[in-house]
Amino acid sequence: MSWTISGKYVAGCSCAVLCSCPYDGQPRDAKGGTECLGTAVFHIADGNLGDLDLSDVDFAFYNHFPSNLSSGNWKVGLVVDAAASDEQASALERILSGREGGPFGDLSQFYGEYLGMERAKVSLTGADKPGLTVEGRTELSYEPLTGPDGSPTKIKNAAFGFAPEFEVGRTAGRSDAFGLSYEASYGETADYVFSSEEAGAATQVRI
Repeated sequence: MSWTISGKYVAGCSCAVLCSCPYDGQPRDAKGGTECLGTAVFHIADGNLGDLDLSDVDFAFYNHFPSNLSSGNWKVGLVVDAAASDEQASALERILSGREGGPFGDLSQFYGEYLGMERAKVSLTGADKPGLTVEGRTELSYEPLTGPDGSPTKIKNAAFGFAPEFEVGRTAGRSDAFGLSYEASYGETADYVFSSEEAGAATQVRI
């Protein structure tokens, strides 16, 4: 069944700035740990799975990467906003778990353990203090890194990027969900478009 979702995401993780996971590098946190624990919240401005409308739904995608991403054995979990219908939540679980193909179908070859889907209030916070919230689980604030001209620092063409170009920065806050707990350090944000029609190798996912 064909699907597409598009909108904006904000992500944070335990890696020291900059996180090397999008470039298939070894994760490393500020204390020298070599795992990445993270959360990405996506607002769907426009989307569907077949005839089912997914617009205005928010969801959080949790990860544990034990090494560089192409080494696999990821743990991943999903939280869908409590305001979404059960049908919408089920559709997003099918998409994010890889069962509906597309870029998440490519990525699912790296999943070692799917931690399941939960429901809670999920949202991106406002422009004055960008960040993400998953009620009872995660609350992170985000601040971009900037270049000499004062504009946000951006990364292009990362092998495992959520978008072809994304802004990078720092996050602060704590997360505890699916048994995965971490203090946030790195962050990123961008507009995204994911689609079942998207072709490409898993190391050029463009998600």
